[in-house]
Amino acid sequence: MNIPALRLLNQQLLNPQFRTPKELVSWMGAVQAQDYTMAKWAVGMRLKKAALQFIEKALHEGEIFRIHVMRPTWHLVAAEDVRWMLKLSAPRIRQANDSYAKGYGLEIAESLYAKSNDLLEKILCGGRSMTKPEITEFFNEAGMPADKFHMTRFLERAETEGVVCSGHIRGRQHTYALLEERVPYMPDLTKEESLARLAKSYFRSHAPAVLQDFIWWSGLSVTDAKDAIALIDTELVKEQWRERLWYVHDSCRRSGTVSGNLHLLPPYDELLLGYKDRSDVLPKEYYRRAFTNNGLFYPVVLHEGQIIGNWNKVEKKKILEFSYSFFQDKISPDENLLSRAQQKYIQFIRG
Repeated sequence: MNIPALRLLNQQLLNPQFRTPKELVSWMGAVQAQDYTMAKWAVGMRLKKAALQFIEKALHEGEIFRIHVMRPTWHLVAAEDVRWMLKLSAPRIRQANDSYAKGYGLEIAESLYAKSNDLLEKILCGGRSMTKPEITEFFNEAGMPADKFHMTRFLERAETEGVVCSGHIRGRQHTYALLEERVPYMPDLTKEESLARLAKSYFRSHAPAVLQDFIWWSGLSVTDAKDAIALIDTELVKEQWRERLWYVHDSCRRSGTVSGNLHLLPPYDELLLGYKDRSDVLPKEYYRRAFTNNGLFYPVVLHEGQIIGNWNKVEKKKILEFSYSFFQDKISPDENLLSRAQQKYIQFIRG
């Protein structure tokens, strides 16, 4: 089984199938978005034509949203998936939110969360989009706790309760708006329907993958993850390999070559973060060069299905300069491949 080649195909890094950000994000189920700026590149590089303006237009018009779902971390999610994904993962996010608050000695009462939600509805109504600092000013004026830790907890709780979501684009700043004013109403899904939809999205876009990969990516319990896979059992192709059971959705592409293929992956990219075990594309001895133990991920160079180094960019006098640090001195990709990858990124940024 050629795992790197199949993942490049199904993650749309090889011969992309989609033209619009909404199509791509919907196909993926969710796209990691901790780094707001580079998350746009993660989407753009997976489209037939990579252009920052397309991504920002989709975010501005509410075709895709940046919101906390699943583990919980920031993700980009298609509009039609926001409500059911929030409902499915809200209990886990609240639990993590409460645990984080207690870790900082914050015992936030439910009544205070209710007051926070009411205030958010009041200040954001009428189609307003505001940054976190702007919202903080209103909380200060209202006499609410408005330090960094309280505001983070208030806003994450408000997301889980369907009060706020990402708002209109304002440069590189994330904004918040009311979910009821931004996300079209969709009929509720049952838990089984939500689990099946999540499993389908994951295994069609991340295959080949194993159960533990799905559990990691989705944040589901072992029981729920197994149930989700069982719900789409007839859609999955299964293969026993290296003492593990691998799943591939029947809609996945299975033919492609990684030869001559190079990408400048953003930090927190799905090709790494979408799996618990990353050793198929990155030898374990180089893990620390790609990510830290506390969850910080770096930009990496993906060459012919393998991560071989780090990359960085610096803008000097409106000129982007790229630098590289390869994991092994003897491994250095062709300069033409690097040049093409750089030009793709520059074209994405500048349109």
